[in-house]
Amino acid sequence: MSAPLSPIPGTIHGVGLGPGAPDLLSVRADRLVRGASHVAYFRKAGRPGQARRIAEGMLRPDVVEIAMEYPVTTEIPFSDPRYNERLSAFYAQCTQRLVALSAAGEDVVVLCEGDPFFYGSFMHLHSRLSGLAPVEVVPGITGMAGAWNATGLPITWGDDVLTVAMATLPEDELVRRIRDTDALVVMKIGRNLPKLIRAVAQAGRADEAWLVEYAAMPEQRVTPLAQASSVTPYFSILLIHGKGRRP
Repeated sequence: MSAPLSPIPGTIHGVGLGPGAPDLLSVRADRLVRGASHVAYFRKAGRPGQARRIAEGMLRPDVVEIAMEYPVTTEIPFSDPRYNERLSAFYAQCTQRLVALSAAGEDVVVLCEGDPFFYGSFMHLHSRLSGLAPVEVVPGITGMAGAWNATGLPITWGDDVLTVAMATLPEDELVRRIRDTDALVVMKIGRNLPKLIRAVAQAGRADEAWLVEYAAMPEQRVTPLAQASSVTPYFSILLIHGKGRRP
């Protein structure tokens, strides 16, 4: 008697959901999300998760949801060795769970805010899944594209150089980056807003900066940085538009 055949491995799909509006998903992303029998997504413990929120109303009634809850977000400084240790173990556990589903022949859609390969958590799964399970990535519109479109102004012209920086950088590094570029996007602001405001002022560009909160979402708000409050949500992006060559 021959041994039973192993199931064909399922595919892990990292699906970019775009900046926040469900109608900004690609046709491929929409099809995969609506047809998925297993859907995974990252979230902070006790929160629904932004990716899951974007997909609300799109999932099958019988879908199996896999909430991957971060063991740490801002409770420990990035420089603390425990931060990487805990996150590394977390991503390894998530990978094991997805590999087990793939080995059982199940496809899994991992919901990803913006684009999966642009500062997203899925990248940490992708590097671990390589060689263990079939993986495919569906690109998405980035949050920063949603933000600069919310301002109604082009982010770059002609030969403008665009810099993307994280507000978690040291203040002197932020000043240098802001001063040395034509156009600027700053992400991961959150509690770093006071530091970022100081850096923009030191770089002499306070009058050019805009803060976009919840781009492409119902709560969207576009504010000159000079008028921004001292507290801003995680889903916010700072912009400085380029003023380069044009006909």
